[in-house]
Amino acid sequence: MSEPLRLGIAGLGTVGAGVVKIVQQKAELLEARSGRRIVISAVSARNRDKDRGVSLADYAWEDDPVALAKRDDVDVLVELMGGSDGPAKAATEAALRAGKDVVTANKALLAHHGQALAELAESTGAVLRFEAAVAGGIPVIKALTEGLSANRITRVMGVMNGTCNYILTRMETGGLSYQEAFAEADGLGYLEADPELDVGGIDAGHKLSLLSSIAYGTQVAFDEVELEGIGRVSIEDIRQAADMGYRIKLLGVCRMTERGLEQSMAPSLVPASSPLGQLEGGTNMVVIEGDEVGQIVLRGAGAGEGPTASAVMGDVMDVARGTRLSTFGAPASSLIKPVATKATTPAPYYLRMALADRPGALAKVAAALGEAGVSINRLRQYGQSPTADTAPVLIVTHKTTRDALDSALAAMADTGVVHGTPVALRIEAV
Repeated sequence: MSEPLRLGIAGLGTVGAGVVKIVQQKAELLEARSGRRIVISAVSARNRDKDRGVSLADYAWEDDPVALAKRDDVDVLVELMGGSDGPAKAATEAALRAGKDVVTANKALLAHHGQALAELAESTGAVLRFEAAVAGGIPVIKALTEGLSANRITRVMGVMNGTCNYILTRMETGGLSYQEAFAEADGLGYLEADPELDVGGIDAGHKLSLLSSIAYGTQVAFDEVELEGIGRVSIEDIRQAADMGYRIKLLGVCRMTERGLEQSMAPSLVPASSPLGQLEGGTNMVVIEGDEVGQIVLRGAGAGEGPTASAVMGDVMDVARGTRLSTFGAPASSLIKPVATKATTPAPYYLRMALADRPGALAKVAAALGEAGVSINRLRQYGQSPTADTAPVLIVTHKTTRDALDSALAAMADTGVVHGTPVALRIEAV
């Protein structure tokens, strides 16, 4: 009979406690499916006395997660502390240097240090797995690295932050302003301690950069992700999008083009009838398009104790079975540094602006668009602002590039008839 696989769990928050529960309550199932007993040897967290709703009496305790990683009775470090640096990075590096496998749910750590950690893992023969770092319980990493490994991936896109999707859904269904929906999400405990990680698109951008690396064989390039949060989306945008048959989502999109790797995480319009358009509340969805398989859609819970612990244990089970894969689906030495490019694939855009309510103003905007090579598909002026001499104007363009649109927006700013910064949202084909 093979020796048990011994886990050291660093971090006993919601997910860590969930992992402990699975190991304790499903021991026979895990052994039957992996062919090996899975046990916990030791744990580490900041507070030894906190009630986590699960017994830790049978496990050794380490105050220092680095000491946990170095223990002789730990085969796999399960890193669930979070954070791109500090104890999480130190413990992960210590485990990998010792040749121990690591399973983590830490997207920030991998988004900032993924290449170096992958190289370290391969140099010592260790495995670094991170299914739980992207889209919670959805097995998207496994889909890309294994199930779709014979495909050239043409596009990956998705809703990867449940909090933002909840806010945008509540704005639409409840007729709430952004501030009201934000406050509601905060009251329910959906927001990170630093809300900008959620609503600023940073959390979702971390996840997108990891998917890009796997999909296109590149080094993780989070710093090259074009990020725009949802703070400027108004209830008027939500209503106008719905009137045209669209819904607004914080949408991540990556694709490899002739000019380089496009990575964007920004509010976008998607058809209301599409799978992404029908996504409600805090659920996540990832859409992958491959040259052989076509389009596949993965949908499920993007966070929470059960779904995320499930993803962690999926990686642990692979280690127990002896599955050894490169961190990003290909040897770290083969991953190329991507040439980053702004979104160059043409698409229609939605524009909303406050236009001076005087003769000739609209003609100046149309001229700025025309001179940049951007043609207008639809235009609507829908009432004067009650507090200023401006009128809200909505424009939907024909397909254009972001560079051309930015040129037009810069020219509009010089006309003196556009008040403030226009809202510009890409309309993504799904």
